[in-house]
Amino acid sequence: MAIQGPLRELGIHDVFQLLDLSRKTGELRITSELRHNEGRVYFDAGAVVYAEIKSNPHLLGALLVRSGKIDEADLTRAREMQVRGDQRRLGQILVATGGLTERELVRQVEAQVEEVIFELMNWREGYFSFVEGLLHDIPADASVRIPTGALLMEAARRIDEWSRIERKIPHLGVIPSLASDPGGNEGTLDILPPEWEVLAVIDGRRDLRAIAAYLARSEFEIAKTVFGLEAANVLQLRDAGGRPGEEGAVDVGAVTRAVDQALAAADPDAARTRVEAALASRPDDARLHTLLARAWLSAGRAADAEDALRRALALDPQLEEAQRLLGAALAQRGRFAEAVEWWTRWLGQGERAVASADRARISQAMKAAQELDMALRESAGG
Repeated sequence: MAIQGPLRELGIHDVFQLLDLSRKTGELRITSELRHNEGRVYFDAGAVVYAEIKSNPHLLGALLVRSGKIDEADLTRAREMQVRGDQRRLGQILVATGGLTERELVRQVEAQVEEVIFELMNWREGYFSFVEGLLHDIPADASVRIPTGALLMEAARRIDEWSRIERKIPHLGVIPSLASDPGGNEGTLDILPPEWEVLAVIDGRRDLRAIAAYLARSEFEIAKTVFGLEAANVLQLRDAGGRPGEEGAVDVGAVTRAVDQALAAADPDAARTRVEAALASRPDDARLHTLLARAWLSAGRAADAEDALRRALALDPQLEEAQRLLGAALAQRGRFAEAVEWWTRWLGQGERAVASADRARISQAMKAAQELDMALRESAGG
């Protein structure tokens, strides 16, 4: 059975409810050209068993570190094992090495899946398609099963809360800054650790979307925190026109298309200029740093490309295109062993993230890089 159509005709809540009531098993794909984004939700007899989103703002590793379940050393060791060829998912490695219990992993994966679902629930435009069939090789760190009805109830609660938040925060392009005159607070103001975490990264330039990405927290959670701090006169808000498609907004999809056109015309300078203008408004967008790296690579400036890609991966360590391009930049600089490590990490994203043609091309490049690295080592040794 296949169900498909635009979200403007059948809302995402209705799609979920239909799949729940009919106890469907299969994969739901939701795409949004406006957001330059795509999500996938996997159902088993009407229950949600996994969800992922292309922009991947809720990385499991970052969530585990932020919640105090593991430390940075645990995360680094697990990622190094993946780079060395361990095919297991990050959570599975952490459980096997004793860094995390199986029960806690399940709880964190459930939270990760829920945040993806709640983000998709906010989409009012785009296209959905559901393909019924047995599920195979779900890329999940742990097996979970979340009743769809419970997700819909929580989504409804959040939508109701959003309606209150939107009176002060109409969209995620709003930029918070510390209040110049934090008056009106009589007595002591108790600020919770999650609020301190948000306050620590507010610089008057980052919008709410960028803060959420930087902290690996949900956009709803950040908006709710900022709403409370603004009400307490700790913050003031500036509307920078952050709705996609509004004047002054940064539409990453439009920037991507402009870069594609400029590079197709062999004009890397025009591509670089376009991206740098966007980065002035969104300095913490990993995708824009990746686009800048493409321009640098096209201009033959691999060192500059490497710098841009490392900034992108600091913001989003799982950004597939940045991993692939960093391998290319390192190979151009003659650092073949490092290039192979990054390409290996990229290939480890799985079949859904890596097209077969790209996989074959990069595998061939890896083989050549390994041979060149071995030749250089032998030459140095001789």
